Amino acid sequence: MPSVLDHRSRRLRRVMLDALYHGGRGHLPSACSCVEILRVLYDSVLRVSPEEPDRPGDDHFILSKGHGCLALYVLLAEKGFFPAAELGGFCAFDSLLGGHPDRRIPGVAASSGSLGHGPAVGVGLAQAARLDGLDSRVFVLCGDGETDEGSVWEALLMAAKHRLDRFSLIVDYNRMQSWDAVAEILPLEPYADKFRAFGAAVREVDGHDPAALLAAFESLPFEPGRPSVLVAHTVKGRGFPSLENNLAWHHRSRVTEAEYQALMAELESRS
Repeated sequence: MPSVLDHRSRRLRRVMLDALYHGGRGHLPSACSCVEILRVLYDSVLRVSPEEPDRPGDDHFILSKGHGCLALYVLLAEKGFFPAAELGGFCAFDSLLGGHPDRRIPGVAASSGSLGHGPAVGVGLAQAARLDGLDSRVFVLCGDGETDEGSVWEALLMAAKHRLDRFSLIVDYNRMQSWDAVAEILPLEPYADKFRAFGAAVREVDGHDPAALLAAFESLPFEPGRPSVLVAHTVKGRGFPSLENNLAWHHRSRVTEAEYQALMAELESRS
């Protein structure tokens, strides 16, 4: 993986940390492991319109690992789906932006948070687009621990059966769950082979390398007539050394001023 983060990746993490600090709670490490994936999707891949978020024929993105929503919110704000000032109210009682995405937020295609549901919703959207004669693509991002849920694999079976090659599943493979390492909770290897056995065309990529991610997305579908799975190798908490693979930071309900300043300093040291 790249040893340093570029200016844009550091800026996105800065905004996420600000939102976490002012909101007082959230899942920052889970957002840090997937923010480059979302960055590339929203910068260069997705056909979406902030002026008309539900425009027929546009692409759909579902953040199935909804607890990583800080990454999604900063990109949606940056692209103009809602005012950036909304980030300052993250997780407030009357805020637009809660701890998991929901459909009332402009640009959010599906409510998520109960893990394992996003892939099935995505398969439904892909099949509906086909029946309606639309060329919409559907991208679903889930966590590796989320693939402990059988519904993920059922959705993939359906995508393969119906040859939905405009459906892509992206897995944030950071190898950590809320309680322990994935290998301790439920080992997943040989991971890529499992997806192939369920009918998908599979590639693996460095999930923090924007150029490698873009090259992978530009080659979709990986195989005509098959759903695509991109296994993105990431680090939970990437960008903040004291957060990386640190289970104590999976979710925080309070961030002190001293912690905030220390994390900002850590981030700048990765330049």
